[in-house]
Amino acid sequence: MDKLPESDDAPVVRTDFSDPGAWEAICKAIRTPFRLGGYEVLANVDFVDDPSFEGLTPETLPSAIGTGFQRRLVFLVDRTTLTHQEHPILVVDLFEKRRRPFRVIPSEMASVENNLSLANLDYRDFVRNLGPDGIFRGFR
Repeated sequence: MDKLPESDDAPVVRTDFSDPGAWEAICKAIRTPFRLGGYEVLANVDFVDDPSFEGLTPETLPSAIGTGFQRRLVFLVDRTTLTHQEHPILVVDLFEKRRRPFRVIPSEMASVENNLSLANLDYRDFVRNLGPDGIFRGFR
């Protein structure tokens, strides 16, 4: 398996190639600024659209991480993301392997990426605010 590219931003990795239109819609939604206190906030991400990562899961993700990879988070766009009405993206924390991944809707990606990357909030803060289906839709 290829290694994820080095980047200053968190990768959003396409792992399912069955619906190009859904992938494009998800990327567009992630690029849409998040409004926070009168400011527009963007998710600092790089989109990885490479068929060599097809089928990548949280369990197989370590084999795609090179020795110099410094990002804490990886976002996976899998079959569930593409087929679910809300397109929830899988959030994987690489620093704490015992933490279970959770899902986030595209409009909340900037909140998750910014706050976890800057350590403004902890992973647990998001987990505590998951819906019963394991999807983060914002703070309640």
